[in-house]
Amino acid sequence: MMSFKAGRWLALAACMAAVSVPVMAAEETGEPTHAQPALPAVPLTITSADGVKHTFTVEKAMTPREQQVGEMFRPSVPADGGMIFVWPYPRQSDMWMQHTQAPLDIVFIGADNRVSSIVENAVPLSLARISSHGPVRATLELQAGITEKLGIVVGDRVDSAVLNAGPSAK
Repeated sequence: MMSFKAGRWLALAACMAAVSVPVMAAEETGEPTHAQPALPAVPLTITSADGVKHTFTVEKAMTPREQQVGEMFRPSVPADGGMIFVWPYPRQSDMWMQHTQAPLDIVFIGADNRVSSIVENAVPLSLARISSHGPVRATLELQAGITEKLGIVVGDRVDSAVLNAGPSAK
């Protein structure tokens, strides 16, 4: 036979378990409320037509949740950093700046691993849709102004193991 104290403890533990499951589910599927921890990162190089190479270390947003949260709630992006979103197949990429505090340059990467379009200085906290206007295999977020500063343009080549390995590379 169980003591009254042990019975209360088991009942409390059962209630806590029942409450924590929906909280975890909301954290994984609900509206983001805070920045996600740093994601695994990989080197990425953008090479211009004249052979100049620009090297970054970018976080890989690979899962749907990592992609949903992206750079939200982060106050800044380092000049040599960023985040890459690799899609399972080439598709139109639509981004927004909701809860994103730092302005960004958004670089869309085509199936040929070349820059297909760039949106410079995306406005923080905006709900405006930022579109690739056609299928791309990945989307790269960089510090605002860096593409102009470095002379990165449409047609530049993007190289990274995450692109070579495809969307399942985690």
